[in-house]
Order: sequence, then C-alpha cells, then structure tokens
Amino acid sequence: MSDAQIGLLTATPIIILFAAALRRMGVLSAVATASAVGLSVAIAFVLFVTQ
Repeated sequence: MSDAQIGLLTATPIIILFAAALRRMGVLSAVATASAVGLSVAIAFVLFVTQ
C-alpha cells in the first residue's frame, strides 16, 4: 500500500466526520451532508484504485 493510499484512508473519514459535525451544528443540510459524504467516498475510491 502506497503512502497516497494510506493518506486517502486517513483523510476520507476525517472529511466524513467534519461533514457530520457541520450538519450537527446546522451549517449543512441533510442533502449537502449526504452529497459531501458520497462524493468524498467516490473520489477516494477512484483515487485508491488508480494509485
């Protein structure tokens, strides 16, 4: 596993937790939170596979 893949496995959960925290504070709507989580997972998957 390369350093880039380890970085993706580290950064993606942090992004998800940050989106959840923003949702809890009322900054993001449910749709925006789901979009942020879904897109970050999709981007991480594509980058992980292509590394």
